Amino acid sequence: MCSNSEQEIITNKKANFVGLRALQNAYVRRQHSSWKGSVFMQRQAARLKKNDSHEFSTLDANRALDLVVALMKIPGPSCHEAKIAQYVRRRLTAAGIPASAISTDNAHKKSPAGGSTGNLIVKLPGTLRAPRRMLMAHLDTVPLCVGCRPIQRGDSYISGNPRSALGADNRSGVAAVLNAILEIKRKKIPHPPLTLLFTVQEELGLFGSRFVNVGKLGKPKLAWNWDGRGPHRITHAAIGGRTLSITFHGIASHAGGAADRGVSAIALAGLAIQDLVSGGWHGEFLRGGKVGTCNLATIHGGDATNVVTDRIDIEGECRSFDRRLLDRIAREVERACERAVRSLKNSQGQRGSVTFHTDIEYEPFSISKNAPSVKAAEVAIRELGMKPELLTTQGALDSNWLNARGIPVATLGAGQVAGHSLTERLDIEQFLTGCKVALQLATSPKLYA
Repeated sequence: MCSNSEQEIITNKKANFVGLRALQNAYVRRQHSSWKGSVFMQRQAARLKKNDSHEFSTLDANRALDLVVALMKIPGPSCHEAKIAQYVRRRLTAAGIPASAISTDNAHKKSPAGGSTGNLIVKLPGTLRAPRRMLMAHLDTVPLCVGCRPIQRGDSYISGNPRSALGADNRSGVAAVLNAILEIKRKKIPHPPLTLLFTVQEELGLFGSRFVNVGKLGKPKLAWNWDGRGPHRITHAAIGGRTLSITFHGIASHAGGAADRGVSAIALAGLAIQDLVSGGWHGEFLRGGKVGTCNLATIHGGDATNVVTDRIDIEGECRSFDRRLLDRIAREVERACERAVRSLKNSQGQRGSVTFHTDIEYEPFSISKNAPSVKAAEVAIRELGMKPELLTTQGALDSNWLNARGIPVATLGAGQVAGHSLTERLDIEQFLTGCKVALQLATSPKLYA
C-alpha cells in the first residue's frame, strides 16, 4: 500500500518512462528531420519537463540530436582534430562564452605523434558558490570514421556510408558535454565553477590526457569523463599498461657452410618466449591475488633462408590493475631475454645480446566507490530514475592519466555502441539520457566534494 506522496512519485516515474518510450517510437516512425519541431515533440518535451522535479536536467532533444549529428559529420581522427576543435570553439563563443575563457594547451607538441592541435579547455566561473567541477570527452575518432554520413535507422544512428564507422566514439561524449554548457547558457541555469576539457589523441594512446596542462584546469574537485554506452554505468577503475620493445642481436653466418659460427636471433627469441610461457608470465596469470597479462604480439626479422638471422624485433605489452605487478611483469620479461642470451653461444664461444625497453602506456587507476565524483554520479543517476552500476574496465581511458595527475575522474556513457567497427551505432535514448546526466552533474546544487 503506497502513501499519497509515494503514489505521486511512482506516477511521475511512470510518466517519465512513457514519455521517453513515446520519443523512441517517434524515432522509429520518422526521420529526425521530419519530426524536428513538430507539435508531437513539443508536447512530449513539455510533458517530460512537467514530470521532472529537477528543471535543470530537462533537455531539448532536438537540439541535442542536431548537435551530435553535426559533430559526427566532421572528420577528426587522432592528430587531425583541428577542424572539430574549431567547430566546438565556434559553438561555445556563439553561446556567449568569452574567448578569454577558451584556451588550447600544447599537448600535441609533447606527444610522440605530433598533431594539429592540443587539448581544448574551457574554464568558467560559477554563479553558485561550490567546488569546481570538470566535464570532459575526447575529440578524436579512429580513422575508420572518416567519411561518415549519419542517418537514423530505428532507434539508433548509423553511418550511411557502408565503408565508414559512425564516430559515436566519442562524438556522443563531446555532444553530452557541449550540450550541457549550451543549455546552461541558453536557459541561464545557475551553476558552480566549471571546466570543460576536450582532449586529443585518445584513440592513438591517450596522449592528450597524458600531456594535458593540468595548471589550466583550475583544480576541479569533481570530474567526469563521457566515453561509453550506458548512462547509468560509472567506471571507477581501469587497467594500466606498459609497452615492451625487445631486440635480439644474433651473429650472422652462412646457414650452410658456417652455421656453427652463427647465433640465431630467432633461437634467442624462442628461448625467451618458452621461458616466459613455462614460468607462467605470458598470457593471463595471477600473482599475489592480482591479475596480470603479458602478450608478445609482433615479431619481425630475417632476410634470407641461407643466413643465420642476426636480428629479431619484438613488440608487446603487459597490463594490470596493480602498478607494482606491471613493473614486475616487465622485469620478468627482461630477465627471460637475458637468460636466453646467456644460454646460447656459437662454436667460438660468442653470444648474442638483447636490448629491452619498456614505457608507461597508461597508468592504472582505481578511485573509491565512496569518492565524491562517484557518489555524485550515483546521486544524479538515481534522481533521473535509474539504478547506478559501478564498473571496472580492462581497456584504457583518458581517466587513467587524469587520475594519475591527481584529478579523480569517473567515466560515464552516452549511447555509443560497437565503436571502432562498421556496425557502430548511437543508441538515441541512451544518448539523450547521457546528456541529461551531464547537465545534472554540471548544475545540481546537491552534489558535494
